[in-house]
Amino acid sequence: MGKVLAVVNQKGGVGKTTTAINLSAALALEGLKTLLIDCDPQANSTGGYGIPRDEQQLSTYDILVGEAGIADAIQPTEIETLKLVPSSKNLIGANVELIEQEGRAHKLRNAIEKIRAEYDFIILDCPPALDLLTLNALVAADRLVVPMQAEYFALEGVSELMQTLERVKSGLNADLDIEGVLLTMYDDRTNLAQQVTENLREYFKDKLLKTTIPRNIRLAEAPSYGKPVMLYDPKSRGAEAYRDLGDEILARNNIESPKAKERKSAASRRGTAKVRFWPYSE
Repeated sequence: MGKVLAVVNQKGGVGKTTTAINLSAALALEGLKTLLIDCDPQANSTGGYGIPRDEQQLSTYDILVGEAGIADAIQPTEIETLKLVPSSKNLIGANVELIEQEGRAHKLRNAIEKIRAEYDFIILDCPPALDLLTLNALVAADRLVVPMQAEYFALEGVSELMQTLERVKSGLNADLDIEGVLLTMYDDRTNLAQQVTENLREYFKDKLLKTTIPRNIRLAEAPSYGKPVMLYDPKSRGAEAYRDLGDEILARNNIESPKAKERKSAASRRGTAKVRFWPYSE
């Protein structure tokens, strides 16, 4: 049964979509069957995989309003083990169209349940708002990945997100929890970054992920080429950071990927034990 991770933060510009794109790629490139669902009307995850933002194609909007089944909206990507449900600006209307419908917060969850067993991971890219679209993602998710920058205003948004999490847990999804808080665009050379990191560690404890995502020009360039950074420049710092993130999440869930098993088998045959698994070192 696939694990559903929602990448969420009500604050924009924190690397949310970048994380959704590249975490899904990192998991898929490890041989895990992965589905990325673009829940943001901006459709940046869709474009980030080179899929046109076409209002005529089936999308998350059609699934939420009941005009299509999720299986019909799934599209292939350049990575064989990664599929994507695209978004379009039509999704803006779903907030209004769903408001009076019964079970409006469970539309995405009900759709995902029909195909969940086919995937190892399902990644949800949420809009930068705590609206009905995000609520559907929170109800559908098992765990949250929360990207944020190590800056003062990031701390201000934490309490609002946690209040929303508790409200969803109390009434709509009792099992929802945080998989990890991810520091993005990170520069540990600044005093502010170090102080914010320490504050977040005190608040979230082991929920603060060890992996951090650095500022990286190749990471910023990749979406304009319709590729995750692991395909655009696999040797870049951004690519390595997101591979580390994938490894850390797998380790937290005690999952050994097919590629890790292959590496372990090959290492065993060579009489060595170099295997990518968190923590990883050369």
